[in-house]
Amino acid sequence: MKLKSVTASFAQVIHGLNVGHLTERVIQRSKRMILDTLGVGFLGTSTDVFHKVSEYSKIYSSNTTSTVWGRPDFRLPPTYAAFANGVAIHSMDFDDTWHPATHPSGAVLPVLMALSEALPPIPKFSGLDFLLAFNVGIEVQGRLMHFSKEANDIPKRFHPPSVVGTLGSAAAASKILGLSMTKCQEALAIAVSHAGAPLANAATQTKPLHIGNAARHGMEAVFLAMLGLQGNKEVLDIQAGFGAFYANYSPKVPPSLDSYTWLLEQQDVAFKRFPAHLATHWVEDAAASVRKHLVTDRALLPVDHIDRIVLRIPDVQYVNRPFPSTEHEARHSFQYVACATLLDGGVIVPSFHKCQVNRPQVRELLGKVELQHPQDNLPSFNTLYCEISVTLKDGVTFTERSNTFYGHWRKPLSQKDLQEKFRANASRMLSHDTVERFIEIVENLQDLEDCSLLTTLLKGPSPPEMVSKSI
Repeated sequence: MKLKSVTASFAQVIHGLNVGHLTERVIQRSKRMILDTLGVGFLGTSTDVFHKVSEYSKIYSSNTTSTVWGRPDFRLPPTYAAFANGVAIHSMDFDDTWHPATHPSGAVLPVLMALSEALPPIPKFSGLDFLLAFNVGIEVQGRLMHFSKEANDIPKRFHPPSVVGTLGSAAAASKILGLSMTKCQEALAIAVSHAGAPLANAATQTKPLHIGNAARHGMEAVFLAMLGLQGNKEVLDIQAGFGAFYANYSPKVPPSLDSYTWLLEQQDVAFKRFPAHLATHWVEDAAASVRKHLVTDRALLPVDHIDRIVLRIPDVQYVNRPFPSTEHEARHSFQYVACATLLDGGVIVPSFHKCQVNRPQVRELLGKVELQHPQDNLPSFNTLYCEISVTLKDGVTFTERSNTFYGHWRKPLSQKDLQEKFRANASRMLSHDTVERFIEIVENLQDLEDCSLLTTLLKGPSPPEMVSKSI
């Protein structure tokens, strides 16, 4: 008897998982992911890259449409609503991060929001249906990331959400649309041919497109599978299939449905307190500790007294940007985050405005920074650390180290702080009442009988003065 292929096993899991498989921990963790992703998405709708992709997407029309977040009068076909909203989520690199390294929620949530809104009102989709489809999309990404040890490290060649996110999107869409096991398998095969984006576009306006495209392409793969398009039924099993993305590729069948265990049960995500590459959060934490030795009360940092700043961090080339000139480069710069923290005491959303990045004091400090890469400091979000030493011109050196920052899965954000982050982000686009209603509905999502209540909030009201307010 022929053993079932890995691809067929994944299709069986996507098709066969039901709300009874959800655990309390998975439900609670995924609700936090949903709330955070909505918030950073609303915030991202005020960015330049979002406006560009929105203008582009206006050329597409359909009788079936979904809301663009924070824009109650702007609707697009579901695939392009998911695309635009996915771009918004990653436009500031403020979305959640998992281990192995990827941004799991951004490619999945816009798909489910768009489809939930666009689908006929009968049958109704409950909050548990929504949570199940969301977790199926997250789970597929996690399982795929475990096919290679290469995925454990911060990436060097391609942006993981553009690869695993595309298949996660397809899995979530397959689940919410009720595809058969055969159609699920075809959707995965088609999605693989939509996957991939190189890291060369990190720290540019193109990087957020990786999340938007993953959302859109996964949904398109499902629609094409529903129309009968076929692909390689063993696409996850072979090196020439999904294995083309990874070295040392070793695909594995997921657990059986009778005893299924979710990866999110075992491995939580990290939530960011400021919008920048996750590795810079260790830098900010260590730099804030060093600053306490240099500055008392509300005094200014004595920039002229600093001779040298040494950062001991992993060798991650695309976050090594000695003199960033744009907001996107600054979000991917160990050096900038260290200097901004030393100057200001911390990093917040406006820290990446061009006027902040190009301050004379920042540029002066950047010239004093050097990087060192200790052999024990490996490029993994699960093990990396940052040590910073600031040497003054009188020879005195202060050193601090961060092993885990607040927001990492080992030191998770409190529910109160996560909700405050959502309020700060979403209130730029939504009314106070709508923001609080979102928090309430997501908090009780498992009890929601009709998901249309959630998607209705996307339509506003959004006060004009909030919509036009730039960050």
